[in-house]
Amino acid sequence: MAVPQRRTSRSKRDSRRAHNSKIAVPALSECTNCNALIVPHRVCPQCGYYKGVPVIEVDNY
Repeated sequence: MAVPQRRTSRSKRDSRRAHNSKIAVPALSECTNCNALIVPHRVCPQCGYYKGVPVIEVDNY
């Protein structure tokens, strides 16, 4: 069984773990009906359209 010859430093350990905590920016696209920014492949929460077709009825206050 392999045994490490030296203790791993805090810097080396933390830099190895650092890639797990990156926060990805969500991909956004424009709604074809109202040009609002929406998550792709979802119904637009502003107007209720998906691919130019009304899917849900939205109350705009």
